[in-house]
Amino acid sequence: MITLLQRFDIGEEQIRRIVADTINGADDGELFLEYREGETLVFDNGRLKTASFNTDQGFGMRAVAGEAAGYAHSSELSHAALLRASDAVSAVKDGYSGTLAAAPAGTNASLYGDANPTADPQFEAKAKLLSKIDAYLRDMDERVRQVTASIAGSWQVVEIVRADGRVARDVRPLVRINVAVVVGDGDRQETGSYGMGGRKGFGEFLAEESWRRAADEALRQALVNLDAAPAPAGTFDIVLSSGWPGVMLHEAVGHGLEGDFNRKKTSAFSGLMGQQVAAKGVTVVDDGTIAERRGSLTIDDEGTPSGRNVLIEDGRLVGYMQDRQNARLMGMKATGNGRRESYAHEPMPRMTNTYMTGGEHTPEEIISSVKKGIYAVSFGGGQVDITSGKFVFGCTEAYMIEDGKVGRPIKGAMLIGNGPDAMHRVSMVGNDMKLDTGIGMCGKAGQGVPVGVGQPHLRMNQMTVGGTQA
Repeated sequence: MITLLQRFDIGEEQIRRIVADTINGADDGELFLEYREGETLVFDNGRLKTASFNTDQGFGMRAVAGEAAGYAHSSELSHAALLRASDAVSAVKDGYSGTLAAAPAGTNASLYGDANPTADPQFEAKAKLLSKIDAYLRDMDERVRQVTASIAGSWQVVEIVRADGRVARDVRPLVRINVAVVVGDGDRQETGSYGMGGRKGFGEFLAEESWRRAADEALRQALVNLDAAPAPAGTFDIVLSSGWPGVMLHEAVGHGLEGDFNRKKTSAFSGLMGQQVAAKGVTVVDDGTIAERRGSLTIDDEGTPSGRNVLIEDGRLVGYMQDRQNARLMGMKATGNGRRESYAHEPMPRMTNTYMTGGEHTPEEIISSVKKGIYAVSFGGGQVDITSGKFVFGCTEAYMIEDGKVGRPIKGAMLIGNGPDAMHRVSMVGNDMKLDTGIGMCGKAGQGVPVGVGQPHLRMNQMTVGGTQA
């Protein structure tokens, strides 16, 4: 296979010399090269609504001087474009004399194969699968009014050139299948959805057993919501289900543990290293080394091998997620969390797969311990303020708990709280830790990257709930 360096109109040694001349005298930097193929098909309302395929390639060059960084990017892999970028980036070194940081250590890890999801299976097979899902759901229940099924795959190749001439390379597949259903009864309509994916080929997801499970789950959720009563408002004990509800942990706690927010003291967790920031028994980990998971990376976008980083241990803050620049400025170690959306973006500290580890209680024990409360099975959208830690999350599937038993489904429940405070309200941690099904996408500073979330069942005492009950 032709490397990305070989796509330039000049030799690799000349490229290395330009990179070295650009970065030497700074504290850090790299040349980031990327090639990406992406394909998306959306089947909606009984027809193929969208079908797109695109390719993109380019480079980003960076030099870091203290807290400043010079960055330039181009979609043109040419000598002239590289020189223009070098000239622009070098300006950050004017009047600055830095000590070049050591390059990241290498790795022999292989967390995913290099299957290209955009090439296999062919377009026709993917379109046929979406049509099958649509027909299957419409045959399942006469209340189905709309089906939207989508399939998306990408294949990304990155090469990272350091000032010392070393080159790190990674080939990253990514797939996702999503099914959404609208059901109706008279004037009332409700929705349900299910998605799955990971860093692998489409293989297992296209098996009939797999896509039927996704379709069945989307329909089940929609029908549950069709029978749901308006949610009450007030203060309740909350039980969170395992898996996808970890998105609340990701948003309300995870972002606050990223290095840049803490270096700038704009996080609710700033200055709390070593202190108790959650209830005993709460351990939070960010792990980019889990094979084939959506958020996993063999190396991050600076070339640092990903790691399993413990952030909160038994309720005590023990670590932050770091890229190279923030780690150096804070006197800490880079953790393999330097990520970027594409060559057109600078890296920053970002999560990979962030989850709470399991405890000792069964889900049944947790639910039966609640006299009156709410069981939140799935979340939709939410809003979080990183500085204060305040959050609001909407439940897409939830139930009342009465006398330790799950009762009628409710709709419109909004969980309201503060990240650090909510972590202190965790009173029971389940033994069923589960990661999400491979659908997470995280936005920060205008950049989106794929992530994973997870947690076991949790009991959280006396949380505020916004409802729709009159």
